Amino acid sequence: MKRVIGLEEVIFGRNAVREALRAGTPLNKVILARGMAPQVRQEVLVLARQQGIPVQDADRARLDALAPGAAHQGLLAVTAGQAYADVEELLPAGRTPLILVLNEIQDPHNLGAILRTGEAAGCTGAVIPARRAAGITPTVVKASAGAVNYFPVARVNNIARTLRYFKEQGLWVAGADPAGDQLYWDTDLKGPLALVIGGEDAGLGKVVREECDYLVRLPMAGRVGSLNASVAAALLIYEVLRQRRPADRP
Repeated sequence: MKRVIGLEEVIFGRNAVREALRAGTPLNKVILARGMAPQVRQEVLVLARQQGIPVQDADRARLDALAPGAAHQGLLAVTAGQAYADVEELLPAGRTPLILVLNEIQDPHNLGAILRTGEAAGCTGAVIPARRAAGITPTVVKASAGAVNYFPVARVNNIARTLRYFKEQGLWVAGADPAGDQLYWDTDLKGPLALVIGGEDAGLGKVVREECDYLVRLPMAGRVGSLNASVAAALLIYEVLRQRRPADRP
């Protein structure tokens, strides 16, 4: 499969590094802080040796320098960079697609949380824009608890054009919008679907909104006008799963 490889990056945090090792993510090396708990150290050593990845011991000061300001928990992995998927890879044969299209999500913690939910819920992948949005950085990897190692993410230059491509492939496009004319639980979300979540400030944007087949909203009974993007995405993703569940299952 064609992959676009970025620059060398650092993955930090125990869960993120362990999941990268389990997923077979290409890593140049793993760095352990001296004094690491023996059980954590042993698990990392076993996983790294299984893949022939060198493991180095270092003072915590070195880890602090490699991941300044990060809660690295004494464990880092140096990788050749995030591999992005082709858009076509998000349409696997034999599955009803549920693709997350994340338009201008700028907070890496929000992006990581959404990707974690998408992977946990069995979505077929996600799309992010190449500009004015967070990419798959070490912070996103950590916020996703390593889920991005198992979840295909495509990075595209034009979200609207990508939505048109999905529609050509038979998908419906639903956008989350506070001004949507349908409540999300009253909308049929069972078919092949691209679910569009807008950025923290700009929302969907005019051009992307016009590409949506329908706009859905979350009911807001309080004084706050909208929810955090990752919370809204989680509610919508699991409503799709609820609607798609077989009739004989609770």
